Amino acid sequence: MMLRLAILALLGSFASACRTPIADPGPGPGRYEYHVQDEQAGVQLPFVLVIPDGPTPDDGWPMLMFLHGSGERGTDVRQLEIHGPLKLLDAIPELRECVLVVPQCPERMWWESQWLLPLFDEIQNFARVDDARLYVTGLSMGGYATWGLLASAPDRIAAAVPICGGGEIGRLWPERETGFRMEDLLAARHVPIRAFHGEADDAIPMQESVLLVDALHAAGSSAQLTTYPGVGHDSWTRTYADPELYRWLFAQRRSDD
Repeated sequence: MMLRLAILALLGSFASACRTPIADPGPGPGRYEYHVQDEQAGVQLPFVLVIPDGPTPDDGWPMLMFLHGSGERGTDVRQLEIHGPLKLLDAIPELRECVLVVPQCPERMWWESQWLLPLFDEIQNFARVDDARLYVTGLSMGGYATWGLLASAPDRIAAAVPICGGGEIGRLWPERETGFRMEDLLAARHVPIRAFHGEADDAIPMQESVLLVDALHAAGSSAQLTTYPGVGHDSWTRTYADPELYRWLFAQRRSDD
């Protein structure tokens, strides 16, 4: 219990620190590396920010946040290029036409929406971002975080791509219970979602994705789940390499209705 209370206190102060505007990234397009730091708690969240070349669209750039898995935690941002959109920046044209935000989870910790939502806000303070085109994707631990953001901010996200994740991690590892609530996720039934999972995943069973998508369907959602026969935990390599995924993703737009 003492450990749990300590973690909750740290998360609260970290979220407050995120509300302080981060540094100006510089004059124009490029790749920038920053961290948001809570000096009192001694915790920092490194992140990579990529701003596109070319004229900014009238409504601003779409923004994509990618959330990595547990193996890339730490402070070395080079780890963020092992999997996912940052690795594929040169191969996928659509990724060069969005503001790409790739945070790094601290060592031995777990993604929390309390960190990520303020970071969304801070990026929009200085980058020209279209508020109706905010997207999130993640794999494994980051897949859980993607579902968590959908539950925490269903009216902010235009579309989401959770890969080999789930809702409440405490279903598999009770000591990591996050407080995820299915009723919160159902408020995101209007959000376009494409989830992916390997049918032979023995790290996070496919049923974790099935449970969420089935519940969303029962609430009227059109969420899609693609499963890969014979594929284990790495269902992200095939998914992120598919150009059609990005054409679909960036075509989605949040409605104010």
